[in-house]
Amino acid sequence: MAGEDSPTKNVSGRPQLSSMRTSSYLKEHQQYRPPKHPDNHFGIDTVVEDLQGAKLSPAQPFSPFNGVPSKDEPPRILEGVSHDFTHPNCAPPRGTRSDRLVATLVYKSASALASRASASPRLVSSDSDIPANLAPTTDIESFPLEPPATAEPESLDRLYGSYISPLCITSFLHLMSSFPLPQGVTEATSSHRCLDDPDHPLVVELTLSPAPSPDYLSLADLRKHELIYRFEREWNVDVALQRDTLWRRYPRLVVFDMDSTLITQEVIDLLAAAIADPPDLAAKVAQITHRAMLGELEFDAAFRERVALLRGLPATIFEQLRPALEVTTGVPQLLKALKRLGVTTAVLSGGFRPLTGWLAVELGIDHAHANEVVIDDSGRLTGEVEGTIVGKERKKELLLQIAKQEGISLDQVVAVGDGANDLLMLDAAGLGVAWNAKPRVQLEAGARLNGDSLVDLLYLFGFTKEEVDMLTT
Repeated sequence: MAGEDSPTKNVSGRPQLSSMRTSSYLKEHQQYRPPKHPDNHFGIDTVVEDLQGAKLSPAQPFSPFNGVPSKDEPPRILEGVSHDFTHPNCAPPRGTRSDRLVATLVYKSASALASRASASPRLVSSDSDIPANLAPTTDIESFPLEPPATAEPESLDRLYGSYISPLCITSFLHLMSSFPLPQGVTEATSSHRCLDDPDHPLVVELTLSPAPSPDYLSLADLRKHELIYRFEREWNVDVALQRDTLWRRYPRLVVFDMDSTLITQEVIDLLAAAIADPPDLAAKVAQITHRAMLGELEFDAAFRERVALLRGLPATIFEQLRPALEVTTGVPQLLKALKRLGVTTAVLSGGFRPLTGWLAVELGIDHAHANEVVIDDSGRLTGEVEGTIVGKERKKELLLQIAKQEGISLDQVVAVGDGANDLLMLDAAGLGVAWNAKPRVQLEAGARLNGDSLVDLLYLFGFTKEEVDMLTT
């Protein structure tokens, strides 16, 4: 028994580093390799042996990842040179066509919610372990714990930031996954681009492939879906859905309404305000204007009624009103960008030709159409309109006429307006955009923008902030 316990007994012990003759543990201890390999098989052991004399790139610092996202370990799918060759955004196989849907999410920075600085301030760089785009604050003391007031809509951006957060994008992708895919398709892919700022984006473009089944839901119906409206309300964003086609990226004609679109006012209200007698005239005209924009009154009849109230005004009033016109934020920059891109522009106004024509020249707009008022021999308005009133039917006719005259396909026409008299024009264009519009127009238009700068229109074409700056400066 003593002999059996003797340390001199020849037994196989664990290999010691001091006994290794080379730097390769696998090479020295063959028992850890499978006993036989086919001649054409090269396992990891062989690869390791072949690398004995090779120089590898410098070792990367390693820190254990405990599963909690932080500044050093933000949430990510791919890192370094790890690539997934699934080709989700490549050209389609030969003989087939791509069917991608582009969703542009634009944060409504001009809304009442976004203007509340205390609701959800943007994070700046800090030493916190919480990534800057996952919460509105890293200070638990200032984190909003109470729900919004009863009168306010409950918006999730107060919890996740006054921008389009990763959770907002995730929520949208989850929403879109609830719609059925085309027949025969079992898997959908998506990708996204932050068009302005990767940390606190206000504009994000998502590409979904394929689009939801058109047999189940057309694009027009999808744009009006209740889930889309609910998502916009919850996250304080506008969602513009478009087919990912060549024409989306290359518009050739952009048509604008004038009142409350290119300018912030209604011209006829400005005219009424210039009349001191009777003192309630401005209020009467404004009330008719409001009801017409909501679609409660036929625009043609409402316009004639308002013009009749302006009888006796001197024709020189149009020149006097020029300095009072307030151009919408971003309009000069937008028109400069469109001009650089070679895009034809037009303004179709339900207002008055003297002011519309002057503004078009000032802004460099190519086509201008508006109403001609009748002026008597004494140089005063008669309260009548000459020719066809530029209402909803006429605006559509003019859009079609300009597109035909310029040789432009309607797929490459964009129309922008805010009132019910713009609806036919918006519907005729390849893309109709409701700009800070009335509720009915928001519902019917192909896209909605509710911001503070009309330059945002360029994001719907797929331009990044860098490209927008190049076009507008």
